[in-house]
Amino acid sequence: MAEAKGRDNWAHTSTILAMIANVNRDPKKTPAFQPADFDPHQLAEPKRRKIDQGTAFRLLETLFVKQKEA
Repeated sequence: MAEAKGRDNWAHTSTILAMIANVNRDPKKTPAFQPADFDPHQLAEPKRRKIDQGTAFRLLETLFVKQKEA
């Protein structure tokens, strides 16, 4: 529960930091900052690849249905 509280606090803090950084940046020289740029929990997590539902369904079908038939 303490880890969830820490993540929640960092989510709020990183949003405020991104807002302050975006107000003070030069829009012609730098892209906009996102809250994830300042959140150490989101920086540490690997990016997950999105899989469409059709691909996921075929994968599950291959794993469970095809193995039962064999």
